[in-house]
Amino acid sequence: MFFIDTIELEGLGNRSYLAGGTQTAVAVDPPRDVDQVLAAAARRGVRISHVVETHIHNDYVTGGLELARVTGASYLVPAGARVSFTRVPATDGDTVTVDGDLELRAVATPGHTPHHTSYVLQDQGQPVAAFTGGSLLIGTVGRPDLVEPRLTEDLARAQHASAHRLAAELPDETSVLPTHGFGSFCSSAQAEGDATTIGKEKAVNAALTTDVDSFVAQLLADLDAVPAYYTYMGPANAAGPAPVDLTPPAVADADEIASRLAAGEWVVDLRNRVAFAEGHVAGSFNFEADGKIATYLAWMIPWGKLVTLLAESAEQLAAAQRELVRVGIDRPAAAATGTPQDWTGEGDTLASFPRSTFAGLAERGTDGIVVLDVRRDSERAAGHIEGSVHIPIHQLHKRLGEVPAGTVWVHCAGGMRAGIAASLLDASGRAVVAVDDGFDAAEAAGLTVVTG
Repeated sequence: MFFIDTIELEGLGNRSYLAGGTQTAVAVDPPRDVDQVLAAAARRGVRISHVVETHIHNDYVTGGLELARVTGASYLVPAGARVSFTRVPATDGDTVTVDGDLELRAVATPGHTPHHTSYVLQDQGQPVAAFTGGSLLIGTVGRPDLVEPRLTEDLARAQHASAHRLAAELPDETSVLPTHGFGSFCSSAQAEGDATTIGKEKAVNAALTTDVDSFVAQLLADLDAVPAYYTYMGPANAAGPAPVDLTPPAVADADEIASRLAAGEWVVDLRNRVAFAEGHVAGSFNFEADGKIATYLAWMIPWGKLVTLLAESAEQLAAAQRELVRVGIDRPAAAATGTPQDWTGEGDTLASFPRSTFAGLAERGTDGIVVLDVRRDSERAAGHIEGSVHIPIHQLHKRLGEVPAGTVWVHCAGGMRAGIAASLLDASGRAVVAVDDGFDAAEAAGLTVVTG
């Protein structure tokens, strides 16, 4: 008997796993906030005997070292990874006993990184699941361009070979359990569906249905922007991340919030974009706690800059802290909970801006205004509003001066990124309207959408 529990990291678009038998278990690619992995083990009534990493992660700070420390587990890291801490080097073909007849076998699958290693879970010698990390994903593979530009093409070819190795060595019914592919920018494309097997991937995955040259050409052509904070994740993981501190930050009153804004620090309002547009502290930015706060705040904030969080509740604040420590934003400088009225001084006026839809934009007409598209390059190429200005959201805070004069109607694909962009523009003193709508409504509203 064995079990496999999935630990979803929705904000980052990743998954971690706990797999084991009746007594002991292995944790695969654990997040930095290890308490949820420990809770999963407690629910199963098992001891974590092994912690394994498929690779040195580029998109989040691992909890592997800390989890191994607090549990006394063996910490397996691919032998080719250069790290500054003591670990058990995992090499191709190595096996460890997880529980009884349950074993884990290391399989070298370079491509996402040169040292990438998958782990096959074997029950009584038979493969039942493969933890494929950033190698074989659901319908795609992990991107090969996050290590070193000169290695990208070679790693893309290695991804093709690694996928074929897994397909050749494992039975069709073997579950494929990747870490990336559920929204992570470590994936070369996003997953279609929630679960897969080796057999299913043989039928649909381009790495297994396309010759290597065609696969590599298409993979490299489809690569999208890389979040800026990825630069810091690999070194942090190789050095050995420190334990996290999730205790509440120091409380900031209205005067301190004003002082921090005046000092050029980032004050981030975690409320939903509708509430923010209706009223907020002038100069604050809106990164919704229910959105991809870790990805977009870490992508956009100058690394190391102090951040103060404003939340509706202690629960919302705690959830945001948890998301942020996963990407190395360890401690907010301060925080406050409540409403915008609680965060401003007596007599201060709240800032606000209007929201609309693509139908509202079509009714207004685009003459005399700026239509700003903050989607990524690949999204824009698939279709954009004629005459619109394009600055991807992750570049906007550095390029505000490039936005033409006039009232700015800002849009993205669904509304979340437009809300972030509108808050940046509003804080800089621009007149802005946030288009809170799905882009597929643009053409239906009568706006001219062009491609290229």
